[in-house]
Amino acid sequence: HPGMFKASAGDNVLEQIRFAADQGFTAWEDNGMPNRSVEEQKEIGQLLEQLGMRMGVFVAYASFAEPIFVRPNHPKRDEFLTKMREAVEIAKRVNATWVTVVPGSVDQQHKDDQWNRYGGPRIRAGRQTAATIELLKRGAEVFEPHDLVMVLEPLNWEVNHGGVFLRSTDQAYMICKAVDSPACKILYDVYHEQITAGNIINTMDDCWDEIAYLQTGDNPGRKEPGTGEMNYRNIFKHLASKSTDMVIGMEHGNSIPGKAGEQAVIDAYRAADDF
Repeated sequence: HPGMFKASAGDNVLEQIRFAADQGFTAWEDNGMPNRSVEEQKEIGQLLEQLGMRMGVFVAYASFAEPIFVRPNHPKRDEFLTKMREAVEIAKRVNATWVTVVPGSVDQQHKDDQWNRYGGPRIRAGRQTAATIELLKRGAEVFEPHDLVMVLEPLNWEVNHGGVFLRSTDQAYMICKAVDSPACKILYDVYHEQITAGNIINTMDDCWDEIAYLQTGDNPGRKEPGTGEMNYRNIFKHLASKSTDMVIGMEHGNSIPGKAGEQAVIDAYRAADDF
């Protein structure tokens, strides 16, 4: 992703992509792609095609602190659909297949009473899930004609994102089954799942038919493989037994600054991929 190899390749994102390709990486993700100009998006898409690299995810919609998806009357639900339509055009420019969606927060009581600022009492958990499924179905209808996939990312409460609605892979699995669309799948971020529940390989197997994309990061610290408690060599070996075609996004920081740290990231993935 942008910035991971900045010390080695410079500030220009195109040069960073070229550097990654030279090191043997075959895909690139950019969460902030919607914030880039149309011209820059086209340049990135063209370069990836020239280098034979695939485009990974960009974030199409991410809400962390508002109950946009879980409340049927939330005023920003139409905003989500607008962002989905915009994501279709961005995906065309960069040859993307997957885009990340973070479906808002849970609906919690406002201050000390049973009423919240969106009007009405707190919605029960089952109805929150139903409202989320309904909105995701509408988003899937936008994506299906274009063979695009929104990947739902469960996030951990304990370290990074307390209060988000989607917090476990099995919850995302249930939602994807209910949406019942090839345009709505799971982004399996093993860093978040390790914090929330662990059991990484078994969870991957249990939810495999709804997983479309994978992201990495060791725990604790959210840095490259080998800096924490997770056995990425075994995780990758198991993943390779299931698929050799899944993009793995490196959504983590570097444990060491500068060029030495960037080389450490490269070495870490070569070691984890050596089986």
